[in-house]
Amino acid sequence: MALIDGVSRLLIDGKLTPGGAGSFATLNPATEEVLGEAANADAADMDLAIDAARRAFDGTDWSTNTALRVRCVRQLRDALGEHVEELRELTIAEVGAPRMLTAGAQLEGPIADLAFAADTAESYEWTQDLGQASPLGIPTRRSVVREAVGVVGAITPWNFPHQINLAKLGPALAAGNTVVLKPAPDTPWVAAVLGELIAEHTDIPPGVVNIVTSTDHTLGAMLAKDPRVDMVSFTGSTATGRSVMADAAATIKKVFLELGGKSAFVVLDDADLAAACSVAGFSVCLHAGQGCAITTRLVVPRARYDEAVAIAAGTMGSIKPGDPSKPGTVCGPVISARQRDRVQSYLDLALTEGGSFACGGGRPADQPAGFFIEPTVIAGLTNSARVAREEIFGPVLTVIAHDGDDDAVRIANDSPYGLSATVYGGDAERAAAVAARLRAGTVNVNGGVWYSADVPFGGYKQSGNGREMGVAGFEEYLEIKAIATAAN
Repeated sequence: MALIDGVSRLLIDGKLTPGGAGSFATLNPATEEVLGEAANADAADMDLAIDAARRAFDGTDWSTNTALRVRCVRQLRDALGEHVEELRELTIAEVGAPRMLTAGAQLEGPIADLAFAADTAESYEWTQDLGQASPLGIPTRRSVVREAVGVVGAITPWNFPHQINLAKLGPALAAGNTVVLKPAPDTPWVAAVLGELIAEHTDIPPGVVNIVTSTDHTLGAMLAKDPRVDMVSFTGSTATGRSVMADAAATIKKVFLELGGKSAFVVLDDADLAAACSVAGFSVCLHAGQGCAITTRLVVPRARYDEAVAIAAGTMGSIKPGDPSKPGTVCGPVISARQRDRVQSYLDLALTEGGSFACGGGRPADQPAGFFIEPTVIAGLTNSARVAREEIFGPVLTVIAHDGDDDAVRIANDSPYGLSATVYGGDAERAAAVAARLRAGTVNVNGGVWYSADVPFGGYKQSGNGREMGVAGFEEYLEIKAIATAAN
C-alpha cells in the first residue's frame, strides 16, 4: 500500500493524485512524531472532485444498478478486512486509538457494518405500490419510489474516523449516491487509505467516490455551498454544524448533522452506586473521552454525592494515560496539542467556577511527550456551570447532585444537547420510565448498549438533524418520488 511509502494521495475521478497545495505532516499524538505526509488539496482539487461526482451520478447507471452497488460495497468491506492488521497499526499511530478499541468501533466494527449497508440495499423495497384510488374522481394507480439523493458531500472528524467515514460511505453508496469525502486534517491517512483500496481493489467506477484531504477548512464550506452537491452529511461540533447548515441554505440542499453532546449518566437512589459510578468513570476514559455520545455528566442522589465522587475518582484515578499501542491501555492521548490545551482550559475554568478535582486536573507527570490529559473528576458544581454544559471532548467527568427522579430528569434534559444518556436503577421498570422521559436520541439502561449497525444514531436539539446507521440512516440518502398513472 502506498501509505507504507510515507505519502498519501487524493482520490479524484478514479485516480490517485497529489494535492494541489503540496502536502502536510500527519503526527502520532502519543509521541508528537511525524508519521509522514498527506496530500494537501486546494480549491481546484475540490472543484474537480465535485465535478467528477456530478458526472458519475448523472452520466452512469450507478444510481440505478443496485447489483453493482451491492457488489462494490462488499468488495470494499473485503478489501478492508484483508488489510485489517495494517489498518490497525495505522489507526493506533495516527488516531491515538487504544489497541483494545480497534477490535470494536475504531476499526473492525465499522468494516463489518458495511455488510448491513449492502444487505439493506439488496433487500430494500425501492418501489411501493399504493394500489388504485380515484382522487378528484380520476381512477389512478399510485406508487412511491425511493431513489438516491445525488452527490453527497461527507465531512468527517478525527475521533472515530473509520466508524464515521464508513457510516457515511456505506449507506450513501449502497443507496446509489456518489460521494466527495472531506476528512479532518488530523487523521488524513485513515481516509486516504480508503481511496487507495477503492481504486485498486473494487469495481467502484471513477468519480463515484472522491477523497480530498486538506488543511484548508474552507473546502468543507465548498461542499455545503456548491449547487452541484445535493446533500451534505456532516459529523462534528455544533458550532461548525451551524455553519454547514447556513452554507447549505443558499441551495436548499439536504443536510444531515451529527453534532455535539453533553450526555447525562443518571443514577437513581435504588441503583448499585458502586457499579454505576465505576462504569461512568471508565467510559469517560475510553479513547481519552473523545466521543460525542460519552456520558460526561454523572447525575447522582444528593444524599450519596460524596460517595459517588469517591467511587468515580477511584476508578478514573486508577486509569493511567499511556501508550495506545499497548494492549492494556484504555486512555491514550487526545488528538493534538490544540485539543489538549482546550481540555486544560476547561479544567482551569472548573476551578474558577468553584469546582474541585477529586482526581486528575492536568497533564500526567510521567508523560513528557504526547498530548495526554489525566482522567479528571470535577466535584462541587451544579448543572449551570460551563464545564457541565459545554462539550469538552476529553477524559473529564462532572458529578452533579439530584433530589429525586424528577430532578434527575430535569438536570439531564437541561442541556442544549440531546445526543445520548444512561440510566442506572435497581427497579428495571422505574429506570425504563426515567429513560423514556429523557430528551436524547439514544439511551442505555442498566448496562444495555445501543451501538449496532441496525440501530439509528443521532440526537435531539442541538445534537443534530437526522440519523446515521440503521435503516433510518440508509434512508437519509434517499429521496421519495410519488408516481400517479391514470388507470384505463
